[in-house]
Amino acid sequence: MKTAIAFTRSVLFYSVYAVVMVIFGTISCTIGILMPYRMRQNVITWANAIIIKWLNISCGIKLRIDGLENIPKTPCVILSKHQSGWETFYLQRLLRPVSTILKKELFWIPFFGWGLYFMHPIAIDRGNPRAAMKQILSQGKHRLAQGNHVLIYPEGTRTAVGKIGNYARSGAALAIAAGVPVLPVAQNSGNCWPAHTFIKWPGQIHVSIGRPIDTSNIDSRQLTEQVKGWIETTQTSLEH
Repeated sequence: MKTAIAFTRSVLFYSVYAVVMVIFGTISCTIGILMPYRMRQNVITWANAIIIKWLNISCGIKLRIDGLENIPKTPCVILSKHQSGWETFYLQRLLRPVSTILKKELFWIPFFGWGLYFMHPIAIDRGNPRAAMKQILSQGKHRLAQGNHVLIYPEGTRTAVGKIGNYARSGAALAIAAGVPVLPVAQNSGNCWPAHTFIKWPGQIHVSIGRPIDTSNIDSRQLTEQVKGWIETTQTSLEH
């Protein structure tokens, strides 16, 4: 019975989700092009806010967030746990102006991908790690200099609850090269929005934002391990 109810609520969620994506995807590549970048990101990410709110109403998924006061007022590199599609919507809205590191194939998704394109992300080819690293460093420093945060999911792909992926050093390397702090983010969205599944489960998604980590006098390996240690230790408390 619980599964049937969750399935029905998920259908309801996606019915409105699709409409929101069509509307805002169309806006992004029409009148959105004429807007200044920051105004465009503010307007287009209203879709993200609507989706998060509708998810709460339709599927009973609530939000708890700690550490908002830790978000720097100046550009930084955000390294976040990645368990589902939920955080891609929520963090894009919360951390604006922000440029997200993502796989370029996402641009091929109608409406959703179109909206992403005009948000100034850094789209990489994950099949070519060396070229991707150079792109992250060059474009990442440019985005940070423009006043944007840069958001990276260091595990590279969504991981199931309780699992730990391989943390790439690209985010740490970018922060060190640009001389900006790293902001670690832990969150347990996979409990309610499991990766690669249709059904959304009611519950509470808990996001915890850590204190900015200074990137001077440290190398990318040490910094990555420090970030990983904080995220995964925090994850343990969030997922139980």
